[in-house]
Amino acid sequence: MSECTGSCSSCEEKEQGRCTGEQQGKASVLNHVKRVIAVMSGKGGVGKSTVTALLAVAYNKKGYKVGILDADITGPSIPKLFGMNSAPPVTEFGILPPRSKQGIEIISMNLLLPSEDEPVIWRGPIISGAIKQFWEEVVWGDLDYLFVDLPPGTGDAPLTVMQTLPLHGVVVVTSPQDLAQMVVRKAVKMAQKMKVPLLGIVENMSFMECPDGRHRLFPFGEGKAGLISQEFNIPLVGTLPLDPSLSSLGDEGKIEESPAADLLKIDVLTDRANTNGK
Repeated sequence: MSECTGSCSSCEEKEQGRCTGEQQGKASVLNHVKRVIAVMSGKGGVGKSTVTALLAVAYNKKGYKVGILDADITGPSIPKLFGMNSAPPVTEFGILPPRSKQGIEIISMNLLLPSEDEPVIWRGPIISGAIKQFWEEVVWGDLDYLFVDLPPGTGDAPLTVMQTLPLHGVVVVTSPQDLAQMVVRKAVKMAQKMKVPLLGIVENMSFMECPDGRHRLFPFGEGKAGLISQEFNIPLVGTLPLDPSLSSLGDEGKIEESPAADLLKIDVLTDRANTNGK
């Protein structure tokens, strides 16, 4: 039996089913993550990463220990939202995820690149390997919740996460446009086929508040997330407004200051995640 190097994703012993307690990756031994929740969407541009960030902020405000695994390897945006750009330190135990200003642990490909606009031009298998390494070789330590920001669609990366990580469920993000509603059904059906519990649905850019505070405008039409909620028996856990201040805070790396996190019904997610213990 070969000596353990701490790199689970490239371990022949693990692949052949001969990995023992002594041979597990060092980071894996140190990690105790209670709940793993993926955030997915059928298409890009609906604000999935923003919702992932707001979920993490909402749980962090409640006193939970929270982390974010940015699985959008070729289009990572989580570090930008939190104003983070420092490379994570690497120790003999694994990669130490940097913490946001309010203590949220984050790992993302953009933290490992020489510059944030450097492209990642990889094929699917390499992307899948990177996601596995983020799970197995990052020292997450003790976390109550780890949110996984998936790339849009139903391709290699979401499939890798659903097959590899011990998910307690997924949160689906959509927007009011008919096209987004059509494509989000693909994401929902993928989760069902993979037998991953659906914890909730969030409709982003749902409306705009009029300056008088008494009326709402629906620039993309009135959303149909409620219909999807009923159709698939998924609770609607948030309808977020189209708010320029939220966009500005994200651009400035100050997403943790946004009051939009308080609009998410995380108690519903918590209850459903707790019933899907792994």
